[in-house]
Amino acid sequence: MHGIPRTDEDLAHTYRDFALREAAGRSPAYERLCLGVAADAEVLGLVGALPLAKRQPNLLLGAVRLLGGPVGDYAAFRDWVVAHWAAVREQLLARSTQTNEAARCATLLPVLAALPQPLALIEVGASAGLCLYPDRYRYRYGDRAPLGPAGAPLLECSVDGSVPVPDRLPQVVWRTGIDLNPLDVTDPDDVRWLQSLIWPEHTERRERLTAAAAIAAAEPPLLVRGDLNESLARLAEQAPAEATLVVFHTAVLAYLDAAGVDRFAAQMGELAGRRPGTVWLSNEAPGVVPQVAARLPGEAPPGRFVLAVDGRPVAFTMPHGQGVAWL
Repeated sequence: MHGIPRTDEDLAHTYRDFALREAAGRSPAYERLCLGVAADAEVLGLVGALPLAKRQPNLLLGAVRLLGGPVGDYAAFRDWVVAHWAAVREQLLARSTQTNEAARCATLLPVLAALPQPLALIEVGASAGLCLYPDRYRYRYGDRAPLGPAGAPLLECSVDGSVPVPDRLPQVVWRTGIDLNPLDVTDPDDVRWLQSLIWPEHTERRERLTAAAAIAAAEPPLLVRGDLNESLARLAEQAPAEATLVVFHTAVLAYLDAAGVDRFAAQMGELAGRRPGTVWLSNEAPGVVPQVAARLPGEAPPGRFVLAVDGRPVAFTMPHGQGVAWL
């Protein structure tokens, strides 16, 4: 999760911080480009004229790649951005960062498989809904035998601690999501945008996205356009009564202000009161949900999310589903 630069003055710091904290060791290309932007007054001026929410590094880099711009060399990148700024700006204003990493299902599965079946899933911040298909992927936890249908995308996840590795997939009878700008897996342009958001060196993630999008396109999820705090209650009423309702999210609540997070947590409490057995499954950075942060047994390892069930931390997870450490 990358913070939104709030003022023009901290824009250079935002790009430098992204390069050194996020991209370093994971994407040499993005580390190089963001260090270049941080020191480039002309490019900072162009980006700084955008609305605050549109200045994020991932959004700029994704838009340039969507349009076919170069990302290997900073000089070529900056010349291309300046020359094509009108087209880049149009994409930045029209789009938002919507990373949809199906591999995150591997960190959710130990909880989902242990719940009373069948399940009704609501994902808030669903993007294209690829995480709404935990029953359609194949999983391998550590050196254990794979679980799931042969030929399905394989999600590999390292394990640490007493992870309750499941021996069955969940039974999902209803799946839906909420997003401010839901993406359509049957639309090649939307899928290209998702691919553009995957960092250049991450070929495996790009291949996994393509395979997961094909699964979702065969049975597209119901995705509702709207604010999660405005749409959740109405959508929950549509869930089949015989199923365990699970409301889940990953790297979403960090985009809300403190009042928005508090409102969402209150809604989950009210929903559980109206529909006993409802489960709130959150997977966010350690300080995002106060109720979760207050119950952590210690400091989270750097770069990890906290997986929590109804506000109770159960694991530290890697942001893209690569690993889970049970508490």
